[in-house]
Amino acid sequence: MTVDIEANLQAYRRHGSPESRYASFDYCYNYFQEARDAGETDRLADEDRLQSSCLQLGFYLASWGMMRGSGELLQNSVRGLVPVVEQIADESTSSWDLDADSYADNAEGVLALSRRVRRAFQASEVDASDILVTKTMLGVFGCVPAFDLNFRRGFGPATLSPKTLKKIGVFYRDNQAEIEAAPVLTLDFLTGEETERQY
Repeated sequence: MTVDIEANLQAYRRHGSPESRYASFDYCYNYFQEARDAGETDRLADEDRLQSSCLQLGFYLASWGMMRGSGELLQNSVRGLVPVVEQIADESTSSWDLDADSYADNAEGVLALSRRVRRAFQASEVDASDILVTKTMLGVFGCVPAFDLNFRRGFGPATLSPKTLKKIGVFYRDNQAEIEAAPVLTLDFLTGEETERQY
């Protein structure tokens, strides 16, 4: 499969204004990654941060289509995300280090994290689909693509499985130079300018 990575990244960047719904990913991801950088991920569910953590995750999930009329999340307030944020805060450093370059060797790490995230949603009586689980993992850890319709259109039919993760890992390895030569930077909420944090 031949893919024009640079053209795809340029097309994505055209949708990257600070006010676009896609920027909700940037703000959510930056929030959780700033806690990681500060060594404070275990504090994300503390009393003084819990509401902000839930609001960051909730608004990102809403703007990325997870609170549509047919979705179970729509029936809950943002407080329903408390078990998910508590699980995120309990994750070890190894979960925060997962990325496509390690899928070939550590697909089980990604799958184990997905099972923990899914169980956290189930604690709020939400039947979490692969789409919801992977969008959550993307917005917090940045360790897996969202297995939504757009991903499946571009990548082919896929479920969250060792086979798919290995395929993603091979794709990344085969295209690593091109991918890394054209980094996409997240946007800062206050300034609307690019940060130094890469997707």
